[in-house]
Amino acid sequence: MTEKLDKVDAVIVGSGWAGGIVAAQLTKKGHKVVVLERGKAKEPLDYVTSKDELRYSVRYDLMQDLNKETITSRNGLDKTAEPVRNNAHARLGTDTGGAGVHWNGWAFRWLPYDFEIYSKTVERYGKDKIPEQATIQDWGITYDELEPYYDQYEKMAGISGEKNPLGPWRSSPYPNPPMKNTPSINLFKNASKSLGYHPYHMPSANVTETYINPDGELINGCVYCAFCQEYGCGFNAKASPLITVLPTAQKTGNLELRNNANVTRVTHDNARASGVVYTDTSTGETFEQPAGVVVLAGFVFNNTRLLLLSDIGEPYDPKTGKGIIGKNFTGHFNNLTTYIGAHGFFKNKKFNTYMGTGALGATIDDFSGDHKDHSDLDFLHGFEVHYAQLGNRPIANNHVPKGTPTWGKEFKKNSLFYYNRYLFVTPQTGFLPNKNTYMDLDPTYKDALGNPLLRVTCEYLNEDRNRARAGVDVCKQIMEKMGADIIDVDEVADDANFDHQFYTDHFFGGAIMGESPDNSAVNTYSQMWDMENLFVVGGSSFPHNSNYNPTGTIGAFAYRAAEGINTYFEQGGGLVDQKETSENNA
Repeated sequence: MTEKLDKVDAVIVGSGWAGGIVAAQLTKKGHKVVVLERGKAKEPLDYVTSKDELRYSVRYDLMQDLNKETITSRNGLDKTAEPVRNNAHARLGTDTGGAGVHWNGWAFRWLPYDFEIYSKTVERYGKDKIPEQATIQDWGITYDELEPYYDQYEKMAGISGEKNPLGPWRSSPYPNPPMKNTPSINLFKNASKSLGYHPYHMPSANVTETYINPDGELINGCVYCAFCQEYGCGFNAKASPLITVLPTAQKTGNLELRNNANVTRVTHDNARASGVVYTDTSTGETFEQPAGVVVLAGFVFNNTRLLLLSDIGEPYDPKTGKGIIGKNFTGHFNNLTTYIGAHGFFKNKKFNTYMGTGALGATIDDFSGDHKDHSDLDFLHGFEVHYAQLGNRPIANNHVPKGTPTWGKEFKKNSLFYYNRYLFVTPQTGFLPNKNTYMDLDPTYKDALGNPLLRVTCEYLNEDRNRARAGVDVCKQIMEKMGADIIDVDEVADDANFDHQFYTDHFFGGAIMGESPDNSAVNTYSQMWDMENLFVVGGSSFPHNSNYNPTGTIGAFAYRAAEGINTYFEQGGGLVDQKETSENNA
């Protein structure tokens, strides 16, 4: 039996960056908000002295339990999808704060090109430059319109950084100075400069100085302990929802955060959402939470699955090209768009790479987006090339040159010798959507509650492989200038395809944004076109991937969505006017 609860102004599914930002902005305006988080309750004190590599990097304590609920995946329409059960292949965040707790802290802005990719491509190269299979489209918003929300996110999170010499305009500098230089970062920067490139320190949510944000929340200065990725910060020095937007919302007295709440349906009458149904995973009880506004702010897979399970919108069909929900799945994949590059081994140089943090490093944007003329290139979009000193923790770090045996005397010798003589330069490339990259409900597999799992279908095009090879070539060029004695370069095979690994949290699509309901699920305020009181916030609304990490852009759109929801309340309903310029909600 489902127990019906008292109605609230808004119910938000997910307590990560997207959900936390919306919750803070709505509660500050006096709206009563319930946030439903399917993971366990967590607070900053839970991560003090949590530098346990076995617990977090090997057993993935902060990740979703894939034995209970997962996704299925395949790399072709003619293939049978299989469940992803290994956390080494899918690191999907859970618990209070979501992936915003265990992220590295990279906080890039995307380029103006990203938001107008179709029109800018046609304007510069003509329609014939776009591959037949590609499904790129403009977002319905420009960088200039989004810039104030980027600024708002960066000030809330205390982002540390320096101006990108090739980047778009900024209304104000980063609120904190960039992270420290190190010998290996300087080596990368000097090598890049000598090749005519424009290196700069990557923007970081690992805050460099003690900082109080505009909401009065304190973020401490980073101590470079090297435990960022896969870890919560025990020093409160990495901006996360746990120490910023969630406390801000809680202080208003208008927020109720419920954990162990697994949302399974959005209730609606086909025209308006009325709330959500969820199961308390600690008791097995089922509840209906009515609300004036429903906000889906979970991860891409969860948002898309909820829309499909709730029969909201028309599911995308790759054979006909019709439908929107599930369309344009993209991401950063570890055998193509990230974690490949040039591995350098130095015989006469040592580096202290054990000091580090999640976003300590430098990058170049000379090949990002459409910075380089693509007229004679066999791909669209581009890549940023970076060196990051994340901090090599003791268990996982064991790099040896290719050809070294995997055991025995030579393996032991090389392991010891190159322990502090190894550097890695890598590109992160864009990945553009195509007709056969999408999400739907799996026809075979179900979760413990009897609901179909989400199925991911992803196929690489030749242009994706070509883009990756171009990025690796630049990495090799820079590593040669850095003076490595041995350089091992990753190869992208002609038949390289999606390998069913979801190693990053960088996935997008399913409820994409656009100028009209003809080609999108939501408007630029993340509001569903055909269900005005339902908002889908986060990477789900991104029509394609960029070559940058997404969190800063997710944060910017979350602030814009919150503004749209507050406007929706103020005007008493209806679609929020995308053309109307309004001030950010403070």
